[in-house]
Amino acid sequence: MQIRILIPVLAILALALVPMLAPSLQVLMTLALAKGIAVMGVTLLLRAGQVSFGHALFFGIAAYAAAFAAASNLDDLFLLLFVGAAGAAVSGLLVGLFVVRYRGIFFGMLNLAFSMIFWSVLEKFYHLTGGADGLRLARPEVLGLALDRAPFELLLYYLALALTLGLGWFATRWLGSPVGQLFQTVKTNETRLEYLGISAQATLLKGYILSAVLCGLGGVLVATAQGIVTPAYAYWIRSGEMVFIAVLGGVGSIPGAVAGAIAYEVVRIYAAAFAADVWQLVLGAFLLAIILFAPSGLMGIYGALMDRISPRRAAAREEKTSAQAAVQTKEART
Repeated sequence: MQIRILIPVLAILALALVPMLAPSLQVLMTLALAKGIAVMGVTLLLRAGQVSFGHALFFGIAAYAAAFAAASNLDDLFLLLFVGAAGAAVSGLLVGLFVVRYRGIFFGMLNLAFSMIFWSVLEKFYHLTGGADGLRLARPEVLGLALDRAPFELLLYYLALALTLGLGWFATRWLGSPVGQLFQTVKTNETRLEYLGISAQATLLKGYILSAVLCGLGGVLVATAQGIVTPAYAYWIRSGEMVFIAVLGGVGSIPGAVAGAIAYEVVRIYAAAFAADVWQLVLGAFLLAIILFAPSGLMGIYGALMDRISPRRAAAREEKTSAQAAVQTKEART
């Protein structure tokens, strides 16, 4: 088996064995995988050249939708995931109809504005949302079964892992599909899309809704694991964290979204545990080092290591990059 296939397989196997080999990391990894799913949504938009500073909006909407559903006796885990995804999809459509008209900083700031409006609503309507205290999300049933804490957390971990792998595969295939290719053309040559009679706004809207659903599913998983939903889920810091993780893992990389989320959570937790007074400094230094010395992120480091191990793969990769650059230059000229 080639090493470029062996390493991802070993990584997946290691994640699958976490509850048995390192049970103390199980909850941490559940949260990391859930955030990785949410970051996939931000990563999709980065592939279209758009940065959203407000995608925590859908993270929070889905989490609160799940909390309200659980309070109305729809307390099955899979129903909560469905309700959260549906809420994120509908809100993604409504918000997307406005934001897809804009590009660049205007796109990012408009998303931030919607997110902060929702955060303000959550803070002020305390009689419905619990205000800053949030809402409790009791442990839901699973297909009609009421599980104790330990088996429920184990099931939630493997569900998060399965969703990470399945949604990661789907997002990658979607980006490689004709619709996904058109979506990425918004970044390289939006004008050509319009000349071909294809609406760039409609194309971007499809990807925007998908990104909202991914963020929503991540929000429901985090809320279920923590057992509480607060307005902090929709705060701008959460959105910034998602963008940062996407850059940390590798801009536009679906596997990088998961790798970045895991690295971020592990460094953050252990920095807080062993350097309680200066943990923000330790976390900041680590992230700064990645940005300065590996601007292409963790997946860039991985790619560089694979290129050293397999020079033939490096040559093929360089040839492919050169061909893509030539195509983009030709499109820009036309």
